[in-house]
Amino acid sequence: MCLTPSATVSPPWEVIVLVAHRLDPKSLAVASCVCKSWSISMSSDDLWKPICNTHFPSISNLHFITDFIVPHHRLYAIGHAAAKRRVRTPCKPRLSLGSLIFTVNILTKKSRILSLAKPCEELLVDPNGVFKFDIDVNYERSSAFEALEGVKITWNVVLRGWRGVFTMMDCEGTVSLSPGSEGWFSDELPSTGCCSSAAASGIVADLKMGFCGRRESSGGVGKVKARKVSVGILSIVNWRYVSVDDGLRYLQHFLLPCDV
Repeated sequence: MCLTPSATVSPPWEVIVLVAHRLDPKSLAVASCVCKSWSISMSSDDLWKPICNTHFPSISNLHFITDFIVPHHRLYAIGHAAAKRRVRTPCKPRLSLGSLIFTVNILTKKSRILSLAKPCEELLVDPNGVFKFDIDVNYERSSAFEALEGVKITWNVVLRGWRGVFTMMDCEGTVSLSPGSEGWFSDELPSTGCCSSAAASGIVADLKMGFCGRRESSGGVGKVKARKVSVGILSIVNWRYVSVDDGLRYLQHFLLPCDV
């Protein structure tokens, strides 16, 4: 079927404007690509200003606080791109738990409570999918119950093959070497390097250790055993452990070259 000459004539400008006021932002953007005259019509501030005011009112106000005038269709595009970046799904981490080894050393002035190096895949992962791991230990010593003792704690994450090492925790504190007691230590982690050194990361390395034991004499001296050590990355914003993927994404900033 052949089109009549009248069928090929573009609709009047007035009709285009009437239709344009009923289009959503995506349809307006598509229509502006039809031809030069449509691009001019569909990019009109009369069309985009109410849309921009509705979706991104704070960005629309840039017209009043800056000397540089930006068309409203451009302001909408800026606001839309910023909103997408804010809610975008993060990329999968380039590290895996199988590529990591945890080394933990806990020392007192008199003895070594714990010294281990274990592949992360051999540790007990928290069932909630957070970056928290339990390590079974076997340390036992004679001690006066309720005694407080100073300890130095170091926790490193090693990339297999010693291709990288990151110190998660290097701190000192005191712990009660008595049955049923727990020691809880935390050390603030550095930012990932994209910010100044003064910018806090908002997360801490977390280590807990628990003791059990039994009395062996009336003088309160008995055997004390460290039964478990837990390590993880804790957010100080909501005091919850970060997810495994978020923990791996954080570590890859320090363990992998930037160009990997």
